[in-house]
Amino acid sequence: MRKMNLPNKLTMFRVILIFPFVILLLGESGGWGWYQKLFGNVMEYVDYIALAIFIIASLTDLIDGKIARKYNLVTNFGKFMDPLADKLLVSAAMIALVDLGRIPAWIVIVIISREFIISGFRLIASDNHVVIAANYWGKFKTTFQMVMVCLMIADIPKLRLLTDVVMWVALILTVVSLVDYLMKNKDVMREQK
Repeated sequence: MRKMNLPNKLTMFRVILIFPFVILLLGESGGWGWYQKLFGNVMEYVDYIALAIFIIASLTDLIDGKIARKYNLVTNFGKFMDPLADKLLVSAAMIALVDLGRIPAWIVIVIISREFIISGFRLIASDNHVVIAANYWGKFKTTFQMVMVCLMIADIPKLRLLTDVVMWVALILTVVSLVDYLMKNKDVMREQK
C-alpha cells in the first residue's frame, strides 16, 4: 500500500478539522455540560476559535491543490476526496449556522441542493468519459460562500448589513453557476448510442 502524499494528507486534515469546528460552534447550544467546564473561561472567544479553524481548513483547500499540480501529485483519491472535503466543510458550517439562527434554512437547502446536482452531473459525465472543469462562476460562488460563512461565524452586529449582502450574492452565484454549468454541459445528459 502506497503512502499518502502531502496534498491528500492536507485534504484529510481538512475533513478532520470539521469535527472540532462543529463542536466549538454548536457546543453552547448543544447543552453539553463538559463543554461549559472546558471552555468556561473563554466562552466569549469560542466562535473566534471556530472561525480560525474554519479559515485554516479553507486554506488547506488552496494549498493542497497547488502542491498537487506543481509537483505532479494528483491522485484519484485526491480527485475524489478534495471536492468532497470542501462540500463537507461548507455544508457542516452552514447547517450549524442554521441551528444557531444565523442563516435561513431554505438558503442552505438551495446551496446544498446545487452541490448534489453538480455531483450527480459529474458522475454521469465521468461514466461517459467526459471531464468537466470547474468554471469561474463556481469559483466566485465558493469564494462568496466562504466569506459568508466567516462573517456569520464571527456574528459581528456592525457587519450585519455586509453579512446579508454577501449571503444574497452567494445565493445568486449558487443559482447562476448551476444554470451556467447545466447549459454548458447539457450534452452530458443525452443517452450515448
